[in-house]
Amino acid sequence: MAVTESTHTASGIAEGDRVQAKWLSAEQQTAWRNYLLGAARLTERLDADLRRFGIDLGEYEILVTLEESEGRRVRMSELADRVHQSRSRLTHTIARMEKANLVVRTMCPSDRRGVWAELTPAGFELLKTAAPSHVACVRRNFVEAVGEQDFAVLGRAFAAVLAVEDED
Repeated sequence: MAVTESTHTASGIAEGDRVQAKWLSAEQQTAWRNYLLGAARLTERLDADLRRFGIDLGEYEILVTLEESEGRRVRMSELADRVHQSRSRLTHTIARMEKANLVVRTMCPSDRRGVWAELTPAGFELLKTAAPSHVACVRRNFVEAVGEQDFAVLGRAFAAVLAVEDED
């Protein structure tokens, strides 16, 4: 067996044995990992708060989207885009929410193939009950934790993220 000469990193791993990529700098890596962990923890906290009302964050977003829409209804395909869920996942979520009488599905009168998701009075009442707690949780765990200046920077940063085109 021939011994080959290689350069070793601080971890003792040979340089040639590492994955080759344009790695992030240490500062960028720290920010990226803080984002991933922070986003996960924020979602966990928001979800836990909403569980007290018998819904999760995805269901809450559906209720809010419907409440903000004209006639408190949205076509299912558009709703999937607005709440960033696959159509299949949204169909399952809406079916659960229908069983709980939070939403109802109706046929679109102008397009017989189209289906609307519509907020029920019970869904609206649940939203009125859950919203104050949810907004307080968002304020405590995100808005106030970040601070006014950084909050504005985050807004600009994620507007830029949203502006990046998908590579399809």
